[in-house]
Amino acid sequence: MSSVITLNRAALIENVKFLKHLYHEDIRISSVVKGNAYGHGLSSYIPIAESVGFDHFSVYCADEAKELIKVVQKPETEIMIMGHVDYSDLAWVIDNNISFFVFDFMRLELAIEAAQHLGKKALVHIELETGMNRTGFDEKDLTQLVETLKRNEEWVEFTGLCTHFAGAESISNYLRVQHQKKQYLHMSKVLEEMGLKPKMKHTCCSAASIRLPEMRLDMVRIGILQYGFWPSREIFIEYLKGRKVKIDPLKRLISWESKIMSIKHIEMGEFIGYGTTFLAQKDMKIAVVPIGYSHGFSRSLSNQGRVLVRGHRTAVLGIVNMNCITIDVTDIEDVAINDTVTLIGKDGEHEITVSSFSELSDQLNYELLTRLPSSIPRKVK
Repeated sequence: MSSVITLNRAALIENVKFLKHLYHEDIRISSVVKGNAYGHGLSSYIPIAESVGFDHFSVYCADEAKELIKVVQKPETEIMIMGHVDYSDLAWVIDNNISFFVFDFMRLELAIEAAQHLGKKALVHIELETGMNRTGFDEKDLTQLVETLKRNEEWVEFTGLCTHFAGAESISNYLRVQHQKKQYLHMSKVLEEMGLKPKMKHTCCSAASIRLPEMRLDMVRIGILQYGFWPSREIFIEYLKGRKVKIDPLKRLISWESKIMSIKHIEMGEFIGYGTTFLAQKDMKIAVVPIGYSHGFSRSLSNQGRVLVRGHRTAVLGIVNMNCITIDVTDIEDVAINDTVTLIGKDGEHEITVSSFSELSDQLNYELLTRLPSSIPRKVK
């Protein structure tokens, strides 16, 4: 294997303690595991997540639900699909007691048909369009929605009423998010006045759960926080505001390591790698590491990226290739083939953080993590 990703179970335990302390004990946490559990790996992450108390998981699509259901170990664990379900998959979803977002009448009618065919209720979360302008029922749809749900109570369980905030991680979206909050509460009240009340209400992702505590309602959908990352620096500052202790309570689960596969000496005046982007200004010692942009190490980190070797922080030289990078080991004593190269994580007094990638390459935390291929082995410690 050219690299390995390690997940730290003890870090997840600390993050769960933090989240449960942060939210009211009656608020359920749905662990969002779309994007291969934000790059942490479904098959590796789900067992440890269940072991530390998560019993509700959210994915984006039916394909992810099919992968998730293979690794879920506890019969009481629930799965929720927040996005795409092929109409051919609706029967499978309903038959496996998986709840799913419904955001238009076509999906609602097809879900009712599938439920009738199976003789089993569809577990639906009605998504409201409050200003994200992506998916959801508009206010003008509510009368028809109520009539349809009431007419098909035998086949549809109104499991949840939800929406999604359009960028709660940034104060620049404040007015828009406040409008969404008011619109959700208004539309929720209209539905209740028409005689429809869901089993649960949920609106908050990680960022909104910090910035809008009053909107945590019955359940929060927590993605990036559980893995030990803040949605943005701004949200971290928001959390610290008014607190005496100014420390980061989150622990990163993930580390990523590879090994040196080759070492060679380069003379001053030689170019390194493809093209002419790096010219050696002195005699140098370089090492090749067998990871590249096909493994999620972005090409934008060419001549920018940093890695750790033997406790030293050192630079990526030249262009990031599809399957390898070249690094500077000139000043690292006793460096040898098969030495560990830390791409994410700690080595001695130094650390390469996921956020450092975004500072060097304009990648979001989310983007880097979800680009880590599922083919990279994951292990748990």
